[in-house]
Amino acid sequence: MDLLQQIVARAKADKQRIVLPEAEEERTLRAADKVLADDMAEIILIGNPDNIKKLAKEWGLGSIDKATIIDPMNNPKSEEYAEKLAELRKKKGMTIEQAHELVTKNNLYLGCMIIKTEGADGQISGALSTTGDTLRPALQIIKCAPGVTCVSGGLLLFSQQKEFGENGVLVMGDVAVTPVPDARQLAEIAVCTAQTAKTIAGFAEPRVAMLSFSTKGSAKHEVVDKVVEATKIAHEMAPDLKLDGELQADAALVPSVAEKKAPNSDIAGKANVLIVPNLEVGNIGYKLAQRLGNAVAIGPVLQGIARPVNDLSRGCTVDDIYYMVAITACQAQDAKK
Repeated sequence: MDLLQQIVARAKADKQRIVLPEAEEERTLRAADKVLADDMAEIILIGNPDNIKKLAKEWGLGSIDKATIIDPMNNPKSEEYAEKLAELRKKKGMTIEQAHELVTKNNLYLGCMIIKTEGADGQISGALSTTGDTLRPALQIIKCAPGVTCVSGGLLLFSQQKEFGENGVLVMGDVAVTPVPDARQLAEIAVCTAQTAKTIAGFAEPRVAMLSFSTKGSAKHEVVDKVVEATKIAHEMAPDLKLDGELQADAALVPSVAEKKAPNSDIAGKANVLIVPNLEVGNIGYKLAQRLGNAVAIGPVLQGIARPVNDLSRGCTVDDIYYMVAITACQAQDAKK
């Protein structure tokens, strides 16, 4: 059983309630039908019920009737949600009228309010929406997990070279959200990405490498200093986490290089979680691995939110959405522990 099948199996074992606020979008509705047919999760669709049913019939989707469909314009809980949202945002000056407008006309806000009031466990959007649109209501309503101040994106990278990571699987962070994290944020990203490695990738023992262009003082620069400081903070945040830095990528991954550059490191040559110093490095790095190394990238998976809210690429496929439902369900299971 490959990793994606394992993730789906874990999702099925403890079904979670996942909101799809872009329910009238074709790929989203087709993915919802597949999830429901496979009995992988409970699905909450936000949209016009008549239109959703019409589209499901037109596209031959036989399982959509198993979903809960919420009509944002005729929702009996609209007033409750508006009052709660206005209370949450009153320090920012939000009025009850503005809150009502959001929970009836912005499906992403409505979905987050359903999660906030414990009517759902996670949400996925992005087939039609930008990352900013997806994150904004999540941060305003659900907020960050305890002890976390920044959201980040973890990525599952499947390499054809099985000697790296866990049989060719590595997890990278941050590849999606925070452009230039400071040392504290970088430490949080490391801890959150290690948790993603356990929750989603199923790593029994995440081994985290804090990457830089220096290994153990081989170069001097303020960027290297940040990684060194982040490593120290991450150890304080998660004393039991196996983590080391600063390490160059080859020292983190290749045992023979590790022996020369970092002979006293427990992580060098054995890393399965890679933490990059900034978003630029992460984005460039994983796309080079995709294009030059034929690696497969799954994600990003948003990390650090108290309940999972995940972002899709607007170029996503039906299968991308299907597997993101499984990933979000696994995150939701973990968030309840």
